[in-house]
Order: sequence, then structure tokens, then C-alpha cells
Amino acid sequence: MVLNDDAEMFDLAPVSLWLEDYSALKALFESWREEGVTDLRAHLLADAARVKQCSGCIRLIKVNKKTLSLFEAADIDHLIANLGQVFRDDMLTTFVEELVQLWESKPSFESHTVNYTLSGKRLDIQLHGAILPGYEDSWERVLISIEDVTARENARRQLTQSENYAHGLFAHSPVSLWVEDFSGVKSLLDEVRQRGITDFRVFTDVHPEFVTRCMNEIRVLDVNRRTLDMFGAADKAALLRALPDVFRDEMEQHFREELIDLWDGKLFQLRETVNYALDGSKLNVLLQLSVMPGREHDWSLVLVALTDITARKKAEAYLEYLGTHDVLTKLFNRSFYVDELNRLERKGPYPVTIIMADLNGLKAANDEFGHAAGDALLRRAGEVLNSVVEKPAHACRIGGDEFAILLPEMDEQAGETMMQAIHDLVAINNTFYPDITLSLSMGLATARQGERMEAAVKRADLAMLDAKRQHYFETENDRRRSQVFRVS
Repeated sequence: MVLNDDAEMFDLAPVSLWLEDYSALKALFESWREEGVTDLRAHLLADAARVKQCSGCIRLIKVNKKTLSLFEAADIDHLIANLGQVFRDDMLTTFVEELVQLWESKPSFESHTVNYTLSGKRLDIQLHGAILPGYEDSWERVLISIEDVTARENARRQLTQSENYAHGLFAHSPVSLWVEDFSGVKSLLDEVRQRGITDFRVFTDVHPEFVTRCMNEIRVLDVNRRTLDMFGAADKAALLRALPDVFRDEMEQHFREELIDLWDGKLFQLRETVNYALDGSKLNVLLQLSVMPGREHDWSLVLVALTDITARKKAEAYLEYLGTHDVLTKLFNRSFYVDELNRLERKGPYPVTIIMADLNGLKAANDEFGHAAGDALLRRAGEVLNSVVEKPAHACRIGGDEFAILLPEMDEQAGETMMQAIHDLVAINNTFYPDITLSLSMGLATARQGERMEAAVKRADLAMLDAKRQHYFETENDRRRSQVFRVS
């Protein structure tokens, strides 16, 4: 069918069309200009009734079938009778902008606004209006086209909600989150690979400065609130300025392992590492790194999550300490002594000198002054031995009043020197504690390559017992009644 009639084309158009008479609105504008109104927007916003007055000046002449369908009207009379339901609420605000465009003598206008169907359903619409040719002076014929963009706007709103939700998860996550750009790191790794390097671990052994170069290529794009709190930064800018203080020292070795994994294609990683807060305190963190999907080709978007495990690491360290140390004296305990003795027997280094020591008069101190005094005497012995014995040597409490000192790669002469140092420090310690004298009986033996440690321990123990007998012989006191203690 050929359409020759403009009216028929109007009626069958696939978009909503409205033919309206704006002549009364033009007259209203002219009266306001005569009253001295120059800023229509301010004039309308000052009194919402003026916006409704403008709306009331517009007369609907006709609409097409698409309009009746879109707004759920039976006919034009049905639509006209219910225009108050169509144009309301959100629409009035954008209507002001349409009016301003006409006030400024523009022949056409447009807006993104909201209408409502007669059943109350919200419609997001894109509105275009134009004064028809020949009616520029009177505004008696204005053609309005309305495009229903509700589906598009719903999708946009859902996208905005999703973005806000994702941002909220990022911003308020209970773990530290970093969004980083590793593209510079990938470029450096690609350059090394192109040079024919296949063993990246060996390469970084030979060129440790390459690890630092890679670290400097990382760009931090964003961090969340938890990150600022965890690192003690006032704001993001303060944190970014201090990154060299955050990523340093121990962290470099961990980062090297991270690079090696990236070299091997591991784009998701989980490892423990070390960072530093802005106040210089050490942070043990559990790091989870993931190159984001779609960025595998250039690593331009990497998400890093850091969980502060400092408290856990301290607890683990303390538990490990308790497993190898005597709580009272702070010396190594018997369990450590047995393990270290076995290790030295297997691996050395030889010669290994062993000093066995016994605290003189502990029972007498407990009996006469109470166990608190005995504990204080043991603590003093621990203070002396901890002060004198340094790695790779170890001082251990192996019984109630028994101690052992393991001196790897030291001979008898070095052992004698150590015993003299202990003797001298005990004498100094006693000057601070005049009530109860600290006294240790000691004996030593040296194990050579191929000799069982157990044999050397027995010889040292026998030498210690000789020294102990000599001590009590010289003091002429039975151990159970001894009140005065001195170094043998």
C-alpha cells in the first residue's frame, strides 16, 4: 500500500507522536518578559505552581496509534482526560529544561524524562520536540516524538547498581585490597625471555637488581579503606608517596618468588610475605594475587588482597619459642638440646665442646627462702648464660638445676675460655644480689669427628661432678644446709 497522506503516515509511525498547540505558552512567556523576567529557570524553580501553569497552557491536538498503545489509552479523549497521570512527579523537573530551551528561542528541544502509563507504569523516555515550519511566530503546531527507553535505562540502572555494589565490596572489604598495573613488569619479563633466558631463578640470582627494577614498575591504581587503616596512612596520596617504605627489606625476597611464579605462568598466587606500615612496624601478611580475567595478555589489571597475619605469626613464633625454650630461664630446653646434640653428631662442625653445669645450692635456697628465691636463682643463671653464649653456640636448661652448653667448632681451649667468661660474669652478677650467692659447678669435654656425642656428654658430666664435690669440700657445708654460694 502506498501512503500519500501525511495524516496516515503520522498515525502509522512506529514511534509515539504528539501534535500540540503551544500558542498559549508563548503568550504566557511574553507576559512574563513584559513583567521583567529574564531568567526563566530561576523564575520557575522559585514557584512550582508556575511549572504547572506552563503545562496547562499546552493543548493536545492529536496523537498516533503508537502513543495510545504506549500509554495504554483507549482513544485520544481517554488520554486527554488522564494527562495528569501521564505527566507528574519526576517529569516536572525535566519539563523546566524543555521550557528554558523554548524561552531561549530554540526551534527544537529535547530531554530525557519520565512519563507514566494510565495504569501507573513508569516510562523512561527520550523526548524530541520541534516547532513546525510556518508556525515559528505562533507556536500553534509543535510536533513531539517520544522514544520508550525504559529497557535501556533499567539496564543502565542495574549496571550502576552492580558497579556501586562492586565498589562497596572493594571499599568496605575487611581485608586490604590493591588494584595494580603489572604491565611494566610483564614487559621486563618478556624482554628477558626474548634474550633467551630460560631459568629465571638463576637469572635473578645473578642479577638481583632486576627484582628491584620490576618492583619499581608496579603502578598502584587504587586501594581501599582497610589498606589505609592497616598501613597507618591518612589517605591514598600519603600511602602512594610512602611506597618505598612499605615495600622493602624482607619483602624483596618474597617478591622475587612472586616474579618467578609469574614467569612460570601462575597468574593466581597465595603466599605469606612481609610489608611495613608507615610508622616502620613490620606487617606479616597473607598475599593473594590475581591477574584479572581479560588482562592475561598484558597484566594491566591485577588485584592483590592482603590479610594482616602479624598477630598469628607472633603467636606461632611464641609457640615455637615455647617448644624450644625454658620459660623461666629463657634458655633452650631439653627437647632442643637433644635435637641439637643429634644434629651436631650427624653434621658437626667438629670439634664440638660440651660444658655441663649444675646450679649449686638450689634445694637449700628453696628450703630456706622458698621456691620464689630458687626461681630467682635460676633466672639469674639464665641471664648469665644468655649473656655469654652466642650463636652458633647454645645454652640449654636440661633439668631442674642442670645446664648444658654446646659449642660447635670449638676445642678444649675455647671451652675453658667460655667457662672463665661465665665465672667472671657470675662474679659480677653476685655484686647485685648480696643475699643469695649464685654458683655454678662446671665441667667440659670435646668430641672429635667420629666420636659419639653421648660419650663426650658423660665425660663432661663426670668433670662437672668432680667440680661440684670440690665446691662442697671447700665450703665445708652439706648441700642441704648451704646458705652461702660462690663460684667453684
